[in-house]
Amino acid sequence: MRKLALPDEVLLKVEKPARYIGGEVNSIDKSEALAAGEIKVRYCMAFPDVYEIGMSHLGIQILYHMLNTREDIWCERVYSPWVDLDAVMREKKIPLFALESQDPVKDFDFLGITLQYEMCYPNVLQLLELAGIPLHAEDRGENDPIVMGGGPCSYNPEPLADFFDLFYIGEGETQMLPLMDAWIANRETGGSRQDFLRAAAKLPGIYVPSLYEVTYQEDGTIASFQPKEPGIPACIRKEIQKDLSHTFYPEKPVVPFIRATQDRVVMEIQRGCIRGCRFCQAGMIYRPVRERNMEYLLDLAKKMLSATGYDELSLSSLSSSDYTNLQPLLTGLMEECAKRHVNISLPSLRIDAFSLDVMSKVQDIKKSSLTFAPEAGTQRMRDVINKGLTEEDILEGAAEAFRGGWTKVKLYFMLGLPGETEEDMKGIAELSERICERFYDEVPKEKRNGKIQLTASSSFFVPKPFTPFQWATMFPKEEYLRRARLVKDTFFHQLNHRAMHYQYHEADVTVLEGILARGDRRVAPAIEKAYRSGCLFDAWSDFFDNDKWMAAFDSCGIDPDFYTLRERSAEEIFPWDFIDIGVTKKFLRREWERAMQGIVTPNCKQACSGCGAATFGCGICTEPRMKDSESSVPEGEQ
Repeated sequence: MRKLALPDEVLLKVEKPARYIGGEVNSIDKSEALAAGEIKVRYCMAFPDVYEIGMSHLGIQILYHMLNTREDIWCERVYSPWVDLDAVMREKKIPLFALESQDPVKDFDFLGITLQYEMCYPNVLQLLELAGIPLHAEDRGENDPIVMGGGPCSYNPEPLADFFDLFYIGEGETQMLPLMDAWIANRETGGSRQDFLRAAAKLPGIYVPSLYEVTYQEDGTIASFQPKEPGIPACIRKEIQKDLSHTFYPEKPVVPFIRATQDRVVMEIQRGCIRGCRFCQAGMIYRPVRERNMEYLLDLAKKMLSATGYDELSLSSLSSSDYTNLQPLLTGLMEECAKRHVNISLPSLRIDAFSLDVMSKVQDIKKSSLTFAPEAGTQRMRDVINKGLTEEDILEGAAEAFRGGWTKVKLYFMLGLPGETEEDMKGIAELSERICERFYDEVPKEKRNGKIQLTASSSFFVPKPFTPFQWATMFPKEEYLRRARLVKDTFFHQLNHRAMHYQYHEADVTVLEGILARGDRRVAPAIEKAYRSGCLFDAWSDFFDNDKWMAAFDSCGIDPDFYTLRERSAEEIFPWDFIDIGVTKKFLRREWERAMQGIVTPNCKQACSGCGAATFGCGICTEPRMKDSESSVPEGEQ
């Protein structure tokens, strides 16, 4: 019988005890190999949020199974204990434990924390404190785990630099195993913790914050960022898996006992995006676009469905309708899924006839709603953000959907974009009204399957590193709310306002996210102070306390406006400039200037824009039509 870290009396008191007992279908137990002395590295993969969200994260599943392909490595998992168990663990002094072995995380060699969104930063400190690991990297001893970070937020690791021994920049398939080998070699030769960190810093994609020094100008901007020692690289180039059809992917993903957020088989069909939306960090940091082979995907689907028993298969990518062989892939999947009575879901589709035709074949129209992301209410604003959608595209796509039988529509917009006017704000409601009008124009009364239901949501724009909008200013909370109220009021005055529902994101969360997204090392003390004052699970609106965060910034002498409201010059050194993602800062600045002029840049399949990602020598950048096409880069800027 498996041992459990939590006694029965604790499990019976907490919500959803299945979060903590492990033993899920397809989880990997190497306890016998550990007892026999065959395990050389114990690695604990952590997600700083509740189990149901962490179990839905594809990256952890990929790395979990990749590391466990090695007989001498045992990779286990841990998630943030929910607030009820957090309190019990502190009261009873129960150390944070891994799910598979139920052993204390402090006994592991590595604690790898994936950083998916800024609002999880206090939960990073929760994991460290519950594990009994010193919060600050400089305070850790030879017997403490190496704490490493990865994921999209590691593309600006500086706000968390004090708390991590190292960061992995890029895709984990390429250097994770060499990093483990470096750890084994260092231990076998009697090397110290610092010896390993120096060796790790020389591996591609590895950033060790303690080996770098930052200086600042009198105005608070960065003056220099450089290594402290010779032999340490001044620039960290992201790691990228060039061939996605001959690499690691979990054929037997772990299946939880309780319903996860993504309660289905998730199959990644490609990485990257051709579109070049100027607000989108993922569209830049995951360039160039790389597709998985169709035959490989069809075989993978069979294996994953057989190994899990799920009744739904989801295709994952930033823009699924741009996958070259989507139609034949779906034909093959539909044949297989029909035999197994499995549904197929297709997120991330564009508004066009092709996508709607595809969706009509795989979705139950009566049950599903269509999700469109116009992002902005006017054509001028969509050109600024390089969305690549005209109003006619949107309206005709909606009309096609209505003719196909859909009556529920969800629309996603952003407020607070650079250069936004009141006309652009009101355009959100006015575009929604025109979509409703198309429903009544296109569908005769006798053929209507109920009334149209339209839900429009707007988030407030947050500038992210490695995007053309990384130079953008933000707004005070009050201004975001004013804009949202203007949109809401405009909705109320539309003819079909009873068929439309409008909702918007929290403004204070937006401001905080903006501070953390573009922050530097000086933000770290405020993160710790906020955590000490009780901030936890800030991504959950029920727990977010803005007053505590503002008090933390104040007590640490940090002016939030420095990170959100000021203008940034073209010459300013950003906290993340030491990272090379392939896409050049020169290209991003050019895109920022084109945005301010409302100039659209073609997508990667239409023309090469000379972003710099071609230096990786893979994916769409190597396709003949790309090499032969004329560049869209203005003359003199190539």
